[in-house]
Amino acid sequence: MIYGMKELSYEERLQRLQLTTLETRRLRGDLLEMFKIMKGKEDVREEDFFMRRISNTRGHTLKLYQGSCRTDTRKYSFSRRAVGEWNKLPDVVVEQERLEGFKRELDIWLYRRGFS
Repeated sequence: MIYGMKELSYEERLQRLQLTTLETRRLRGDLLEMFKIMKGKEDVREEDFFMRRISNTRGHTLKLYQGSCRTDTRKYSFSRRAVGEWNKLPDVVVEQERLEGFKRELDIWLYRRGFS
């Protein structure tokens, strides 16, 4: 679609255009939406999607319970797909109060983990 890039591989095009992979953009979008739901910045009830962990756990205080599922429909749904990644986030990312701060810290964390 961009002149002069037809012969380049997907990875080379992303690198030249300074873009991230579709996988990374989807992950970032899921985590941004989770942040908004968990911080009450969306008109959605947290309880409709997620269950908080009750026990003391390592990591941040907003860890969520990821139950089992029997169907692929549930397995690949937003609430199931994003919980594992959300629970991996460090305190400095999750405990931001504003969306801008969360985006900044999330981008730093994704970069350090090799998502590009």
